[in-house]
Amino acid sequence: MIEAGEQAYAPDLTRTHTLNQVRDGWQHLETGEETQDVVSIGGRVVFVRNTGKLCFATLQDGFTLDGDAERLQVMLSLAEVGEERLADWKAQVDLGDFVHVTGRVIVSRRGELSVMASQWRMGAKALRPLPTLHKELSEESRVRRRHADLVLRADARTMVRARAQITRAVREVLQGDGYIEVETPILQLVHGGAAARPFRTHLNAFSTDMTLRIALELYLKRAMVGGADRVYEIGRIFRNEGIDSSHSAEFTMLEAYQSWGDQVTIADLTRRIVQAAADAVGSRQVDTEAGQIDLDGEWRWLPVHQGLSEALGEEVTPRTSLDELKPYAEAHGLEVDPGWEAGKVVMELFEELVEPGLLQPTFVCDYPTVAQPLARQHRDDPDLIEAWDLIIGGVERGTGFTELVDPVIQRQRLTEQSLKAAGGDPEAMQLDEDFLAALEFGAPPMGGMGLGLDRLVMLLTGAGIRETILFPLLKPER
Repeated sequence: MIEAGEQAYAPDLTRTHTLNQVRDGWQHLETGEETQDVVSIGGRVVFVRNTGKLCFATLQDGFTLDGDAERLQVMLSLAEVGEERLADWKAQVDLGDFVHVTGRVIVSRRGELSVMASQWRMGAKALRPLPTLHKELSEESRVRRRHADLVLRADARTMVRARAQITRAVREVLQGDGYIEVETPILQLVHGGAAARPFRTHLNAFSTDMTLRIALELYLKRAMVGGADRVYEIGRIFRNEGIDSSHSAEFTMLEAYQSWGDQVTIADLTRRIVQAAADAVGSRQVDTEAGQIDLDGEWRWLPVHQGLSEALGEEVTPRTSLDELKPYAEAHGLEVDPGWEAGKVVMELFEELVEPGLLQPTFVCDYPTVAQPLARQHRDDPDLIEAWDLIIGGVERGTGFTELVDPVIQRQRLTEQSLKAAGGDPEAMQLDEDFLAALEFGAPPMGGMGLGLDRLVMLLTGAGIRETILFPLLKPER
């Protein structure tokens, strides 16, 4: 094409209509009907059949937030485009190419809405062939070659649109409640806000070791100290941990903080967000292999010790000692680490015996203090904290607190964490003096929440995490 003076990647082609607009605008035509209406369209060739003096091709254009990729037939005849351009079409156009066609809108003798080309040009030549359209891609190929997967498979495109619709619905609820969206640093000097192993890197400009963030929390709280009344961020999180069907080393988290709120007010916000997301992609009734999940209405609250007592058939309270808990752990095959406190054993037993059976939305609350170093002590029981985990379908989807804003107690908690880190715990938080200094200026009473967007999409679509993330992190091919 280049030797013949043609452009294989023409920059000067414009459309008068998308394929969907052509279909909508001329769907009333009858079989065999022809018009003098001329349109200019473009798309990727996903089918081609060259038969003598008449050639057929199917074009596919791009998908959008509100609609899937449309397909439309184009026809090229000797009478319309001439001998030379028809020969060029047969010689140059392959599956996967982007072509630009101008012509009349007609309906073929077989009843197919089409554009009868009067002229055509190559938009972009594909140098690598698409996988065969009728052949199903393997799951591994879908993930590694998502670009081809999106071209070939409607379900892949539907997932991208569903995730975008869910994210839009989340933002609409927050913005409707007066929340301000902000962005906070990904590169951080001190990792904190969660118990997780960070990725470590080095900033040459400062000759300083840094980490990628494991949570959004600490900088968002700085914004609250600075006077933000309600603030949120939807951001990428990085944790140097295991990768499986429900975990990724990088994922998307929503965190939101509300002044003069607590775990109850932030739970109400979380429920409305999840319900709005469900409305955006279909229904509040979600079918799973374990049964139907009903996201409508109010949601249950379940104290940790109550749920564990029901599972064991024995009463467990915040005052139950470590020695009293060990027999329960041994009976259920749970190995107790020598460094665990009683509260940690309670959490592990709950996670093993109770959490997998919580199909319907449940705010699991009244955790032992050891569970969350950044949550406020319970106002009615000093051995508990005001925090919840949202369990839906047996999986944790989010978490929320009445936030700890007392800088003295926060320093004590983070100091305990830093000692664990110094003792070799790779997931323990570090002492963040800048955060503590900000907190000492005074932060309003607040409720805060974190919601994993990937897991929300997984819940509402039934897909695994590698399907919900457009380009997931994968082990390199050998």
